[in-house]
Amino acid sequence: MIKINGRAIPAPTEFSVGIQDISKAERNARGEMIIERIATKRKLEMSWEYLSRSEQQQLLNAVSPVFFNVEYPDPQTGAIKTGTFYSGDRNIGALDYNNGNIRWKNCSFNVIER
Repeated sequence: MIKINGRAIPAPTEFSVGIQDISKAERNARGEMIIERIATKRKLEMSWEYLSRSEQQQLLNAVSPVFFNVEYPDPQTGAIKTGTFYSGDRNIGALDYNNGNIRWKNCSFNVIER
């Protein structure tokens, strides 16, 4: 479903696409709003309930660089789109700790188009 730098990642349990307009807005002397749309960017929200240790490491390492390429299904175009993104905060919850090993759950983060 999603690729980062050409490598498929595990399909997220939840996935949403935010379409964000970047604009400069101000009012003129008559009080009318003047908006200059600079760009439209995507913000992809993703979460996974459970991942194996190797899947989690692969996923977190994939989004560690400052910028990376992401292929994803775009709801506006209906096609697979590719863009350069950076990652927001990554959150991972602990499920349990057994025999010296921790198991993780609920990994979530977003990636924002550059």
